[in-house]
Amino acid sequence: MARTWLPIGAGLLAVALVAALAWWGWQSYQTNQADKASAAYDRGMIALEANNPAGADTAFAEAAKSGNGAYKALALMQQAGIAVTANKTQDAVKLFDEAAKVAGDPIIADAAAIKAVFLLMDTAPLADIQKRLEPLAADKRPLHAFAQEAQAMALLQHGKSAEARQIFVQLQLGQNVPDDIRQRAQAGVQAVDSGTAVGLGAIVRAAVALPTPPAAPAAAAQAPATAAPAEAAPAAARP
Repeated sequence: MARTWLPIGAGLLAVALVAALAWWGWQSYQTNQADKASAAYDRGMIALEANNPAGADTAFAEAAKSGNGAYKALALMQQAGIAVTANKTQDAVKLFDEAAKVAGDPIIADAAAIKAVFLLMDTAPLADIQKRLEPLAADKRPLHAFAQEAQAMALLQHGKSAEARQIFVQLQLGQNVPDDIRQRAQAGVQAVDSGTAVGLGAIVRAAVALPTPPAAPAAAAQAPATAAPAEAAPAAARP
């Protein structure tokens, strides 16, 4: 019996060894890629601090190319911030959209998607804005309150004050709504009721700021979610 099973056992052992080596190789590759992305991301941040957007963009592009989903998304968002500062709105929207698609973390993904919406708020048709925001505003989405506030702002911008008021009331009464959004919702209701809601969207956009997404895995743990240029960019770029 032992002689019968010996070749089989040896074969299984060889398969297990190959699998283990393959797994080790994959893990090593992933670690190496993460290290490359981390180094490139750090170079990008240093370049931003040195007021070198071109160098920062190149470094973030490298980080996006070699990083995993979270690192890639964060680097793309940094590139989008640089594009906003350079008044390249459409390029920034594409970068935020790409970041939303590749991010493994839902908060990072939704933050990028909402930032794209804010860049389009002044130019895109209401139907396009609503299409982008509707899935983000679902109760189970991590930034649903921010997306709902954006919905109200878009409605106000297109003269639909009654519909916007309904959303503001929901935000006032809703659970798990950040205090700053609840306060702005209350102000929104008062503005609609008093007839002074014209221009409220621009005021809210100037005040609103998405929470910093959770850190990316491993070496990205300390990486901020938006580039310094994005913070200095027009308010529409900072949902």
